[in-house]
Amino acid sequence: MEIVSVIAAAAASWVFGAIWYMTLSKPWMAAAGVECDENGRPKNQSALPFLLSAICMLLVAGMMRHILAMAGIDAPGKSAMTGLGIGLFFIAPWTMINNAYAGRPFRLTVIDGGYAVIGCTLIGLVLALL
Repeated sequence: MEIVSVIAAAAASWVFGAIWYMTLSKPWMAAAGVECDENGRPKNQSALPFLLSAICMLLVAGMMRHILAMAGIDAPGKSAMTGLGIGLFFIAPWTMINNAYAGRPFRLTVIDGGYAVIGCTLIGLVLALL
C-alpha cells in the first residue's frame, strides 16, 4: 500500500501545481523570462516539463514517505507540518539560492517557493491519510 500512497500524494501535489501555475501563469512567465507568442502562450511548448515534474513529484513523495516512516510520524497534522517544514526550510531556500545566482527576480522565488511549501505540505497530509 505504500506505493499507492506515494502515487496519490505525488498526484495531489502535481495537480495542485497545475492549478497554482495556471493561476499565476502571467507573473510566473514574466519573472522566469519565458518568451510568449502573440496569444500569450509560451513559445516552443513541450510535454517534457510536465512528464519530468510528475516523475520528480514521485521522487519527492517517495522520499517524504521514507522520512515520515523513519521518524514514526503518522498523524495527519504532524505529517503535514513535516511537509511544510521540508518545503519551507529545504526546497524554498534552495530555490532562492539558485534564483539569486541566476539573477532572477525575487518574485520567481516567491511563486516557485510557494508551490514547494504548499505542495510538500499536501504530500505530507495525503501520505498520512492513506
